[in-house]
Amino acid sequence: MAAAPSVRFADSTPPTADLVLIGGGVIGCATAFFAARAGLRVVVLERHAALGTLTTPVSTGAFRLQFDNPEEVAMVREGVELFDAFGERTGLDGWDLGLRHGGYLFCSLTDATVERAQRLVERQRTWGLTDVELLSGDEARARWPWLAPEVRGARYRADDGWLDVKQLTAGYATAASNAERIPDRSGEGAATFVTRAGVNAIDVEEEHVVRVHSSRGVVATPAVVVAAGPFTAQVAALAGVHVELRPTRRQKLVVPDLPVVPADAPMTIHEETAAHWRPAMRGCLALYTEAGTVPSEPHDPVPIDQDWAYGLLDPRSEHALARVAPFWRDVWAGGAASVHWFLQAGQYEVTPDRRPYLGHIGPGGLFLNGGYSGHGIMAGAGGSRRVVDLLTGVADPAENPFRPDRPMDDREHDIL
Repeated sequence: MAAAPSVRFADSTPPTADLVLIGGGVIGCATAFFAARAGLRVVVLERHAALGTLTTPVSTGAFRLQFDNPEEVAMVREGVELFDAFGERTGLDGWDLGLRHGGYLFCSLTDATVERAQRLVERQRTWGLTDVELLSGDEARARWPWLAPEVRGARYRADDGWLDVKQLTAGYATAASNAERIPDRSGEGAATFVTRAGVNAIDVEEEHVVRVHSSRGVVATPAVVVAAGPFTAQVAALAGVHVELRPTRRQKLVVPDLPVVPADAPMTIHEETAAHWRPAMRGCLALYTEAGTVPSEPHDPVPIDQDWAYGLLDPRSEHALARVAPFWRDVWAGGAASVHWFLQAGQYEVTPDRRPYLGHIGPGGLFLNGGYSGHGIMAGAGGSRRVVDLLTGVADPAENPFRPDRPMDDREHDIL
């Protein structure tokens, strides 16, 4: 019986590579998958001792097509199509992403946000996204009786959902390491992963990248993709490139066991504040993407604030989960201190227009794959495929709406 495929790790860097990827989170591993499929010899350098251990595991693992611009709708749609056929598309038969199309439900408690939701859905329909439902409060409560009577309207898409981010990251890395299994691959490409490999220099000669220095060795290469999450700007600076990025802390409340949480609930969002939760394990994950958070320098690890959790749990808070789902009041009344919960924290790598940086920047051979502004899990597949197509000359850079030097558009942003 053939051995199960595994990730190809090395203790030191090979001397040469067609492409060096800096960052072994979900974006770096997705890029490695598409690069190996394209026939490139790839080396992935990850500073931590394991892949997917900085911002990737603190995400909610969620995906949605309910976006505020058509380009990201198309990019996320591409990713969801890959998730739905992951085993077949990667050659990893039976690989379980824990995929669940549980839906996204945005709940409005004011007339103003009802109108804003209507405007967004009208735009989405012009982009071909026709399966987002606009519901009255009564229609929403008929489906989800646990919703508050104050909910005046909702927008809902049943095919949005979530998955296991660690399994997704490991799946990308495993497929990239065993590229011969990938259907329709090109050439003899494959990826090698080197952990504990902090990058300390990127050499540029005659206006082109030529090698990368790490704590595990030096790699000569004609191409580098920076996929370092909130540290993307710092890594790009090693090649003399300035990247405008605003790392912004986002915390996640993990409640592993809470039977009152409806196991079949969708991702449920308070439209006014962006407080949201979804079922997970035997409880839920809950977040509040507070708009006023001040960007900071990138952190590793990202500090947590225990008081932040009470903004979600205490019904008196303006962004309390109980405002949309009153069963949270019972959780508080029963003694929130008796509920087992903990916090995780990461940083959104926010760009000025909240869309990712994909493509060439600075000296020849240097590319960015970052700045997803909190949408890396859902948009990273389509974004990584685009970066590899740009790097290999398959795509026309002039037609890339996410190029790092683009003009920043002014649009009405969605709340997440």
